[in-house]
Amino acid sequence: MTPPVLVLSGPLAPDGVSGPCDALRALMDSGGGGGSGRVVVCDVAGLGPAGLAAVNLLARLQLTARRAGGRIRLRDPSPALCALLDLVGLRFEMEGQVEQREPPLGVEEAVEPGDPAV
Repeated sequence: MTPPVLVLSGPLAPDGVSGPCDALRALMDSGGGGGSGRVVVCDVAGLGPAGLAAVNLLARLQLTARRAGGRIRLRDPSPALCALLDLVGLRFEMEGQVEQREPPLGVEEAVEPGDPAV
């Protein structure tokens, strides 16, 4: 099942978060992603230059998604935006990035002959 996409565009005003948060809430309420692991992809390619307004918007979108029982995944973030999010300590799932709890495809754990069975 393909998650719904919320396209974000700039320029961003520091107080202009209510519209995107309402749109995200509507996507979550319409059953986007299905189940308790609902995901909405946020296309951030059109946000423009990375700045605190973008950080504020993404943090509020993540909070809105979590309150609705889901999460957001970023699509096409610029390297500058990724660096800024990392600098302020916000972690977001990026589209095309393997989730931390899942091993990458084609990777198998090797067992050494002397390892005790668990």
